[in-house]
Amino acid sequence: MRLYLLALNPTDSVTEGFLPAAARLGLDVTVLTDRPDAHRRICPDIEVLECDVRDFRAVITRISTHHAPDAVFTNSDHLQTQAAQAAAYFQLPGKDWRVTLRCKDKAEMRRRLTAAGADSVWSAELTEPVAPGDAPYPCVVKPREGVASEDVVRVDGPEELVAHTKEILSRRPGAVLVVEEYLPGELLTLETLGDGQVRHLLGGFRTELSAPPHFVEERLTFVAAHPEPVVAQVLEQLDALGVGFGACHTEFVVHEGRARIIEVNYRAIGDQCDLLLAGLLRIPLFEHILRTHLGEPLPADLGARQDGAARLEYPCADRAGTLVAAPDAAELDVDGVHLTYRPMRAVGERYELYRTNRDYLGVLRATGTDGATVDRAVTAFLAERHWEIQP
Repeated sequence: MRLYLLALNPTDSVTEGFLPAAARLGLDVTVLTDRPDAHRRICPDIEVLECDVRDFRAVITRISTHHAPDAVFTNSDHLQTQAAQAAAYFQLPGKDWRVTLRCKDKAEMRRRLTAAGADSVWSAELTEPVAPGDAPYPCVVKPREGVASEDVVRVDGPEELVAHTKEILSRRPGAVLVVEEYLPGELLTLETLGDGQVRHLLGGFRTELSAPPHFVEERLTFVAAHPEPVVAQVLEQLDALGVGFGACHTEFVVHEGRARIIEVNYRAIGDQCDLLLAGLLRIPLFEHILRTHLGEPLPADLGARQDGAARLEYPCADRAGTLVAAPDAAELDVDGVHLTYRPMRAVGERYELYRTNRDYLGVLRATGTDGATVDRAVTAFLAERHWEIQP
């Protein structure tokens, strides 16, 4: 069976998750990408074809002139609609392209939730640096189709709003920004997996962010199950959007018992959280996701482990400069906690300060059965390591 996997830059989710899962399923894989050299360096044994994957017409043509497809899949935020359109063209299982579009387009998501009566958030689209007269403060400005908290900023007044939109648009000519009311509350995630008929809840994470005005995710703690009333509110909003096929990573806040969606990422959670989740729950998560795109139903019970505790920590750069000292990759067990550290920047390279996950110096994954023990192991590991950035 032939799987076409659409990708931009290589990611851990693909190289460590989906490609090995595809091999275990015995699938023939063709990667379609606009960055073929990068993928060939990392996965020399995988067929990689160059393609303008942001254009669904180019994707369809590339597939039509190659082997017949059995599945078209992507875990990229940017390519969900293209993959859905290609799957629909070849009459293969996949997400509804209208749903992927309304999840990706943050303004359209707000309109859809409002029209369905699921939630109403003040928002407006901006193509020039102006402050809408009815904007509530504080509010948040962000790219309409952005990812990874890039150019997401909290503003407390019209002057700040104008200044930030001007700066963002100067770097993103032609972009459309969304400004929306700031939603207070604890930031959480819900991870789901569905086949269009059955939907499984995989738990979620409690997310700790950098100091305002930016929103860089610095720490995630696994939550096996959010309170049922909270989950019911989130699922109602996902249903209003039409989400239900494959993996979905939903970010939301809870304030005074009310759950409100921040954004819907209609794919598996990234930044190695998906790798942690698969190991923590002890399920073939990546295989399950691929099977849904092959038209196979999910089992009624995934058999997920129920006693797991986990945390991810992202040491972050706090300035631009050259990384001159950093710990090596590590894998160890301490007091029943399994720790996996992976560097995300090379020593000797210079980087700017991005205020996004591109500032991550590395990622530490920790899994066990007791949250307090996991926290102690993470704290000790980080205290014993050293990162140094010089101007």
